This record gives sequence, structure tokens and C-alpha cells, in this order.
Amino acid sequence: MNILGPDALVFGVDDLDTCARYLLDYGLKGVGLDAAGGHFEALDGTAIVLRRRDDPALPPLLGSGPAAFLRETVYGVADAASLEAIGNELSRDREVRIDAQGVLHSVDDSGFALAFQRSVRRPFSAPPALGNSPGAALQRPMNDVGADPDAEIAPRTLSHVVYLVPDAARAEAFYADRLGFRVTDRFQNVGPFLRPAGSSDHHTLFLIETPHKLLGLEHFTFHLGSAGDVMQAGTRFVAKGHRSFWGPGRHLFGSNWFWYFDSPLGCKVEYDADMDLHDDAWSAREVPISADSSQLFLFESRPKWAPGGPPPT
Repeated sequence: MNILGPDALVFGVDDLDTCARYLLDYGLKGVGLDAAGGHFEALDGTAIVLRRRDDPALPPLLGSGPAAFLRETVYGVADAASLEAIGNELSRDREVRIDAQGVLHSVDDSGFALAFQRSVRRPFSAPPALGNSPGAALQRPMNDVGADPDAEIAPRTLSHVVYLVPDAARAEAFYADRLGFRVTDRFQNVGPFLRPAGSSDHHTLFLIETPHKLLGLEHFTFHLGSAGDVMQAGTRFVAKGHRSFWGPGRHLFGSNWFWYFDSPLGCKVEYDADMDLHDDAWSAREVPISADSSQLFLFESRPKWAPGGPPPT
């Protein structure tokens, strides 16, 4: 099954205007926006989809709290054969519905609504992250300035989702045994990082078993182009009034740079960049979760400061 990764996350929300403004501030591009919602797209066409909470076309609510905002995770597949294989596999023990657009809808073993479609991901052009390092070949040309206050920074592709689940072993078995996901790393007594066959990203899905058996979306993120993009986009996001939750920093598993924010979507929202890539030769690591295993290092967002001014607070 050549699943490439998440194409879209579909939310049903009460305050459509606030959620739309948040996603636009985050850097996604609004497409087809109207009173019923719309798409908020990255450069490759992957997206967050907003709908009104009471839209009858949405899958049923997942629980009753803020986690119910997420109504469906839409995965992109590479070809019609993969779509057919997924339908054949899931229809063995659960309902599978194919809509008028050819999108396959079902549900996982935890209760999350899933959809599968021929991927919307499209080619795009964006500048590479270049840096000059002593002892290495020149990357940025002579007299090319690296710091641009007006740089255009846009989310490039939907990176991953993180689910809170009551039974991580059962959830893992569904994605590994039924959909061909592979475990790349694992936090003991918490859950695995997983990637589908069509992606080399360290993970497109992370499962967290919670002590209180919660069910819902913990966070989602889009890839940016570089660590510098994460820092600059995050600084702009804070300046627009959005509250930093965790970061900036760099994870150990996946190695991705990160910065998390509170959101009105019932979950945290992250910027990330520079994630490790793996193939089937990779051997998964397993460690206890702790502050040290969760991040290589962590910074704290502060207001800007200049030498000669009062000490930063």
C-alpha cells in the first residue's frame, strides 16, 4: 500500500472566523473560503479543511471535548492499486464507503475517521536552505545576505499528526498490520513513531497512550524549509498574538526542529523542519520518555533585545 502521508485534516469548529484567521496567520493559503469553511493549503496542496461543527457532511464527533474538533484524517496514496488494496483490507471487518469523488472513508481501531484518496500533492518550487560552514564547500554565494526580515516563509507540506489513544498497542497494530506503516522509534510505555510505505519521513504519525485513556488529536505540524524558517515564522506568529507553548528547540527522535503553539482548533499546532529520513534498513530505537529524550535542546521565546539596553526579562 503506497500511502504517502496525510493530505488533509478536516475540522468541525464553532468559531470559523477565529480558526480561519489562525491558519492564515500560520502561513497557509486560503482556498475556496466561504461561510461554510474552506481549505488552507501548503505549497504542495496538503491542507487543513475547516467546516462548521454542525455540518451534516462531517463524520460523527470523536468524543465530547475539544478533541472532537478533528473529524477526519485524509491520507494521500500514490495510485489506484493502493486505494483498491486499502478498501479490500479494511472492508474485511468494518464499513468502507466510497464517495462520489472516489475518496474512500472508514475508521481506525481507536475510532478516528480516516479517508484515503489519490494524493493531491503537487510539485512546487521553493528555495533550499543554504548555509556556509568552515571547512565545507561554499553554499551561499559571496555577498549574498542570509538574514532577510521580509523573507517569504510558507508551510511546504503537511508533516505529521499525533493522536492521543487509550491503547497504543492496539492502535499501532492497526496501522502496522493493516496499512503497512513501519515503526521508526518508540517511547517506552507511551507509543511509537510510524511512517507509511510511501514516505521516508521519520514519522507522519505518533501515537501517545494517555494515563486517563483520552482520545483525540494532540497536535499537527507542517514542514518549513529550515531551522531559520522555524525561528522566523514562529517569531512572526508570536508577534501576531499567538501564544508559544513549547520551543523553539530540536527533537531527538526525528531530529526535527520544532516550535509549538496553542490554537483554537482543540489541539497544539507546530512548525517543524529538517526531519530525519529513513528507509527499511533503519532499526527502530526504544527509550523511556523524559525531558532529555524528548529534545536535544530547548530555547524559550523572549522579546527582542539590543546591546546597551536593560537586561532582557
